[in-house]
Amino acid sequence: MYLSKITIENFRCFGEGVNRLELPFRPGLTALVGENEAGKTAVIDALRFALGTSDQEWYRLEDADFHKDETTREIRIVCKFESLSAPDQRAFVEYLTYGEGGKGQPVLYVNWTAKDTGEAFRGRPYRRVEMHSGKEGDGPGLVPEVRELLRATYLRPLRDADQALAAGRGSRLSQVLYHTDQVKTAGVRYDPRVDIDQLNVLGIGDLANALLEKQKGIVDAREKIDEHLKGLSLGGDVIGSKIKVSGATASDDVRLRQLLEKLDLILSGPGKLGLGSNNLLFMACELLLLAQEDEGNKLLLIEEPEAHLHTQRQLRVMRTLQEQAAEKGIQIIVTTHSPNLASAITLDHMVMIRKRRCFSLAKGQTQLEPSDYRFLERFLDVTKANLFFACGVMIVEGDAESILLPTLARLLGRDFTKHGVSIVNVGGVGLRRYARIFQRKDAQKDGILDIPVACVTDMDVMPDCAPLILGKLKEGDEWPETDRRRWRAKRDIGNETALDAHRGVKTAKASGQSVKTFVSDKWTLEYALALGPEAKDGGFPLGLAEDVYVAANLADHDDAINAGNIQAAEVVTTAADQFAALKREAVAEDGCAAEEVLATKVYARFAKDGVSKPVAAQYLAERLTSKYGKGEITAEGLRARLPRYLTQAIDYVTGSERNVSNGEVSSDE
Repeated sequence: MYLSKITIENFRCFGEGVNRLELPFRPGLTALVGENEAGKTAVIDALRFALGTSDQEWYRLEDADFHKDETTREIRIVCKFESLSAPDQRAFVEYLTYGEGGKGQPVLYVNWTAKDTGEAFRGRPYRRVEMHSGKEGDGPGLVPEVRELLRATYLRPLRDADQALAAGRGSRLSQVLYHTDQVKTAGVRYDPRVDIDQLNVLGIGDLANALLEKQKGIVDAREKIDEHLKGLSLGGDVIGSKIKVSGATASDDVRLRQLLEKLDLILSGPGKLGLGSNNLLFMACELLLLAQEDEGNKLLLIEEPEAHLHTQRQLRVMRTLQEQAAEKGIQIIVTTHSPNLASAITLDHMVMIRKRRCFSLAKGQTQLEPSDYRFLERFLDVTKANLFFACGVMIVEGDAESILLPTLARLLGRDFTKHGVSIVNVGGVGLRRYARIFQRKDAQKDGILDIPVACVTDMDVMPDCAPLILGKLKEGDEWPETDRRRWRAKRDIGNETALDAHRGVKTAKASGQSVKTFVSDKWTLEYALALGPEAKDGGFPLGLAEDVYVAANLADHDDAINAGNIQAAEVVTTAADQFAALKREAVAEDGCAAEEVLATKVYARFAKDGVSKPVAAQYLAERLTSKYGKGEITAEGLRARLPRYLTQAIDYVTGSERNVSNGEVSSDE
């Protein structure tokens, strides 16, 4: 059997009616991911209240557990279990729900309710807790023996594995071992004629008792006690003594528990091992117990399994948990804030919790195609998995964008870190695949996953003067047919109306729901930065052409600068002089305005001379930051010089956009 669905009403952050949570689960492992305060821990705690846990810990309801926005002071948690095995059906036979006419596979519903009666008991608020079966909670109440079968195993965050596996009354290790078949079945009871290596646990206890009773020192002490008794006896009323081991006559069940409570479980290895290793031992111990259960709830709840584990062990743990869940029929529900773990979890088994709503990423729930799942399984690594925990996501196609855009956002007063924005570099491929993670198959039913996602991509249409400037054509050459070249120019597309339509097609490919695509106004990032927004009142626009050109020259001399063979200031001075000359010489040609010619010659440092775009982006980010610190540029001034598609994308993911319509953005700043 496995937990297929939980419904939570009036519990903590979850309300009732349309504000309740309905969270489906699948067999195997399910990972709950999302930002803080989204409701992940509330889901785990709801399961702990409704089902109980194998450590027998008792949980007290607090006033804060009741949803504050509802007048109804009644918590309702419904757990639905499906795929019951034959032993499960026998164990829960009185509580099963069948389809109409008694047909279909039986289902087990567990309805847990807690009502605040307003009364008090011994100075504390009294809350009436009930557990009933049936889809509507109208079935028989669950007796203690049945509740025992429903208990889940729970590993709390920042758990103390040392304490949990230490010897002591009711220790967790003794509970695990007590329910392990091998402990009860392996070996025989004590008999003087049996080799001691054949004894079972109780047999070892019997042997220890016998040895204690016959130990010479103990026997001598008893005899001395008897001698004193003779002196204290009257006449022929002689009494003697006998030393017995305490508890030796108790039932086998009690004695077995007492023996197991004497055991510690520790790691073997040099010296004292750390918290991470002990937590692995704790997980292994719990998996041992769950793997051999043949009836009841084989459910393991783990909050933040990454606790105390370094990166490689996190990956190994998650892969092992998924394998164990599949091979042993164990159901595992984990919560995590770790991109390392998220990158190792199959996307099909992940659920995003966002603003107290759940969004399964399973096949059929998103707009991802089957091939997308395969693609993301290969390429969704730890550097990209931070998208599952973000308040906003910026998806870009290159290293230059991922380096530069966070700096631009910070200088514009829209710091990505402050606003919880993750930037995901997909390396030029799969932009739409990543975007579809956030798009629901049935948005009307599920609602929209309202994480703003901005896809930033290039127009990839060069001005008509560029082929000659970049050396793709020679003076007087005929233009090759489009199917014989990989580049496109404005004349291949048509007039401005055709270009707008071309941009619209690119924009529509990934856009939808909370995902918006922002296409460069012209050609590529570096060209658009150099050109800036459209010129006003004639003349050159106020772009970043000089800054981009200087950054490109610094990148070209990066090795020499780092080796100390040349000073960065010297490169800057030379580059500024070269740019001034380029600007003076720029004139309209081949249907391009003078500013387009200048921007193309700036971009030629990358496209023709092979300067590294990421290195130049780093220098440009440093240069703009320095200028901002010196007061040479302001946030408003920088915004006026940046391409609109970049400022629109930054505004959108940081939540300042109010409406995007016809290219206009309203900001809250």
